[in-house]
Amino acid sequence: MAHSSKDGVQAPLLPEHHRCVAAEGSSSSGGGASVSGAVFNVSTSIIGAGIMSIPATLKVLGVIPAILLILFIAVLSDVSVDFLLRFTSSGKSTSYAGLMGESFGRSGSVGLQICIMVTTLGTLIIYLIIIGDVLCGTGTTESGGVTVQHLGILQEWFGVHWWNSRTFALLFTVIFVIAPLVLLKRVESLRFSSAVSILLAVVFVAISTVMAISALWAGKTKSPKLVPDLVNASSYFELFTAVPVIVTAFTFHFNVHPIGNELNKSSDMVSAVRISLVLCATIYIAVGFFGYLLFGDTVLPDILANFDQNFGSKAGSVLNDIVRLSYALHLVLVFPLLNFALRINIDGLIFPKSWPLLASHTTRFLSLTFFLLAVIYIAAIAIPNIWYFFQFMGSTTALCLAFIFPGAIVLRDAHGISTRRDRILARVLIGLAVITSSIAIYTNIKTLVRRDS
Repeated sequence: MAHSSKDGVQAPLLPEHHRCVAAEGSSSSGGGASVSGAVFNVSTSIIGAGIMSIPATLKVLGVIPAILLILFIAVLSDVSVDFLLRFTSSGKSTSYAGLMGESFGRSGSVGLQICIMVTTLGTLIIYLIIIGDVLCGTGTTESGGVTVQHLGILQEWFGVHWWNSRTFALLFTVIFVIAPLVLLKRVESLRFSSAVSILLAVVFVAISTVMAISALWAGKTKSPKLVPDLVNASSYFELFTAVPVIVTAFTFHFNVHPIGNELNKSSDMVSAVRISLVLCATIYIAVGFFGYLLFGDTVLPDILANFDQNFGSKAGSVLNDIVRLSYALHLVLVFPLLNFALRINIDGLIFPKSWPLLASHTTRFLSLTFFLLAVIYIAAIAIPNIWYFFQFMGSTTALCLAFIFPGAIVLRDAHGISTRRDRILARVLIGLAVITSSIAIYTNIKTLVRRDS
């Protein structure tokens, strides 16, 4: 079905991710979205579950190397996004999948879509699991031979009832909170919820900062290590496990085209991405430093679990609840943006390119939306812990999306626009991704085998 230029501009939701080459004329114009709205949407795409693991990277790397690595990954992300935008403007595609299709054919487009699906599906399931942990607790754990009961906010406030069990609370959240957001047909429609989401992330940073400074004033903090402890070869290789965590925290590339195509000028997207990267890098550094300062070497991979501690005062308990609840709300508001990318790419693999846009085909749009929500909900209830799955699978596919695929597009140079500098940077992106990912996976497998034995 052909689309006129006007239809391409006014098409609700995202452009044609499932087409290797977009409709003629639709790539020249945007949908009138604002730069500020794009900044909020990009920032919301960046800041997700990864923010909770940033303090743990400071424990592994030390304060100074971790901060430098965050800034370095932010710069590399800006470079890779710039590659995507420049090569998109030189071709006919208006999507990441279309760009890969122009460079590597059908296999490139399908490979990208699979990586996006694995990354986003795993992330969305993790989001819902964390929301469930905040609302309903994580059950009981054994610590030093003592059974510890971890209650959620709803159970702490109202006691344990059937209606605040994980199964019912998450079902209610999915139907009445998340579903209305994912049913919106334009990314720009989420600009207000994205702004609130970023505000909640700032609230988390502010409260963590206040709590860290208060603990420092009371002499309850330990001096954070500025550099890593390297006692043997194993400890050296363990440093590489922090790299995929930070790379995953900056992986938003699958939403660059959906958000950018709703802007009037493609140059506006460059500005929006850079503003977002500066904002998010600042938030990551603040959360990492003050979270590590607050909990020291006892900080967990998910720092939210540390806020289950009793700080010895009513005010401390209130702040704990605010931190956990604000983060849960943040994830609820981030959820729709990742869901957009997942839905459009699955649709592209299932339905032929001759079909109309997903957002204009109501039956297909609703069926796929509710099917994905059901799968994510069931997985979040059935799977108790998918952190290792996401660490090995998600981090690998995230590296492909963020660095390997953009670098490969530049080296392929289907449009003949790559400069010598571009090719050098592309090789650096791919080399760093392959080396760090390989070492991180090897180290994690070795750690798991040693722990099991």
